[in-house]
Amino acid sequence: SINLALSELCSISMLQTPPLLRRPINTRVEYYDDGLIRSAIAFEVGRGGQVFFVHNDITSIKNVVRRLRSFFPDYSIKYIHGQEPSANIENKMASFVLGKIDVLVCTSIIESGIDVPAANCIIINQSQLFGLSQLYQMRGRVGRGRTQAYAYLLVPRNTSLSEKALKRI
Repeated sequence: SINLALSELCSISMLQTPPLLRRPINTRVEYYDDGLIRSAIAFEVGRGGQVFFVHNDITSIKNVVRRLRSFFPDYSIKYIHGQEPSANIENKMASFVLGKIDVLVCTSIIESGIDVPAANCIIINQSQLFGLSQLYQMRGRVGRGRTQAYAYLLVPRNTSLSEKALKRI
């Protein structure tokens, strides 16, 4: 297709501007902080939205779910990761898309192609461990509609980041 365009057999159209009424994603780089996490989740769910909480460590993902449930015992909080049976992943994603799950704790499995219009907040834990394209793709999972979206890129306290890592984040 690009070859056809370059040989002028057909044309390429490019989107130069975002869709009408779409707002830019408010992106913040912060140190990991329970208070920030609580307020971000409470705000989003309080306005009828949903939250992606990215935690890319399968061995401790259930601990994150337990911690979030201790903050929000009345919220529906589930997790998914790539080592689960595909039927489980599909069922949980369907529930999330239907609005039955408030917070989906997940690995970077969500980085490609999931469109959940009510999900307008993403919290990416240990964001310094991801590459630029991964962060960009995951951040793109929110803000798909007219509602203001928020992305929180969290780094652990007492972590010294290289200048390159800081620029990437």
